[in-house]
Amino acid sequence: MTGQKADMIILKSRQEIEQLRKSNAIVAEILDLLAQYVKPGVTTLELDRISEEYCLKKKAKPAFKGYRGYPFSLCASVNEQVVHGFPNRKPLREGDIVSLDFGVLFQGYYGDAAITLPVGEISDEAQLLIKTTEEALYLGVEKACSDNRLSDISCAIQTHVESRTFSVVRQFVGHGIGQQLHEEPQIPNFGFPGRGVRLQPGMVLAIEPMVNKGGYEVEILPDGWTAVTKDRSLSAHFEHTVAVTDDGPYILSKI
Repeated sequence: MTGQKADMIILKSRQEIEQLRKSNAIVAEILDLLAQYVKPGVTTLELDRISEEYCLKKKAKPAFKGYRGYPFSLCASVNEQVVHGFPNRKPLREGDIVSLDFGVLFQGYYGDAAITLPVGEISDEAQLLIKTTEEALYLGVEKACSDNRLSDISCAIQTHVESRTFSVVRQFVGHGIGQQLHEEPQIPNFGFPGRGVRLQPGMVLAIEPMVNKGGYEVEILPDGWTAVTKDRSLSAHFEHTVAVTDDGPYILSKI
């Protein structure tokens, strides 16, 4: 039922989940499009322009632009930047990795997803970091099942990441999503299993592991937004918006 709440978590109806699927499909299309442009020499400011133009073409609104004062449509975080990186005119270089986080508001509902991409040929270590982060995301998604606990998602992500000797960022977490970009519950990417709220059909969760090659500590740059690893090690970020259903997890942010 629309507007029903469980511990302040808004449960979505089937109709709302379908609307959220439409919003997230636009996000998935935009990230897929951006992946085709990521190569040495391109600037993240160009990627920002492409993402905004495509978003408007789809009759959607960039969700991040103006959100709490964020000045761009795309979050583009390069190398040691974890999240919320400002697009700029510096060309991407061979060997970089870039995390692209994008959101839309479409017909009253939000979509949100993120990917990390290689720029040309990258090191084996960077490849493993990207691979591990994406694997951790899907292991977390697998736990987004009715009657599991919220921390089962968190534990699955942390366990996989740390098995590869990488670290999970603590300062930023996943979140519920719907008619607001950020809703309850918060979803840490670390923790013990069997804790937190019990998952129910109708919950829609943006699950987003952020994984560092070195320590998990981060700091915010003077722009007030860009988060970087404190030790300046590489960081990767993946995100899907997922509905909890009677039939298991349903990834909404896929084409």
